[in-house]
Amino acid sequence: MRTSRLLALTMALALPLAAAAQQITVSAAASLTDAFKELGPRFEAGKPGATVRFNFAASGVLLQQISQGAPVDVFASADQETMVRAADQKLVDTATRRNFASNSLVLIEPAKDGVGIKSLQDLSGPAVKKIAVGKVATVPVGRYTKQALDAARLWTPLEPKFVQADSVRQVLDYVGRGEVEAGFVYRTDAAVMADKVKIVLSPEGHAPVSYPVAVVAESKQKAVARDFVNFLSTDAAQQVLAKYGFGKP
Repeated sequence: MRTSRLLALTMALALPLAAAAQQITVSAAASLTDAFKELGPRFEAGKPGATVRFNFAASGVLLQQISQGAPVDVFASADQETMVRAADQKLVDTATRRNFASNSLVLIEPAKDGVGIKSLQDLSGPAVKKIAVGKVATVPVGRYTKQALDAARLWTPLEPKFVQADSVRQVLDYVGRGEVEAGFVYRTDAAVMADKVKIVLSPEGHAPVSYPVAVVAESKQKAVARDFVNFLSTDAAQQVLAKYGFGKP
């Protein structure tokens, strides 16, 4: 009897440990915040015992965290360049890498009391004193912005007006609060704050906004991590991404 009680106790204690062993951490680009928060419970519902924790920030910041040993299982970037760097540093399992969504760059201004920007050239006018842009070194939307403004020969002339942001969501906040006259974000971000910001235009001249995902090389839960990566390509997940404005990969 004593042995059976001990066995039962051991099994009871093991259950939470088994559950914890199914937990994965997904580091994802800030622009994925709303969509992934809805996708997390859906993934868990289809995989009993598995739990997903999310860490949202600029893709370059997430890569730095992974390179410094942060316990991450899945990395989802807002651009190909950051994922290439991850692969070059052997931080991700390249065999699991795939594209799962797309987006578009947009120029926004405050919905209320905006200065009435109609073109990129209007950013040079005196009415526009500050322009929020993502930091080029770590924030993909900043690199897309630079490409678009370089193509229009406006990056250098506009540099004195730039307010550097740590993520695309920070750019959105600056514009939404009216702290700047304009900013560059993704279309999906503008939709999150549609009552406070207005899309002016979609600039051209930049690389396609493409989202890759991969299992982190040092993941301790590679099987569950692979399942999450595969889940993003399912019809159910794609429908949720589409709901938040993301395009097909």
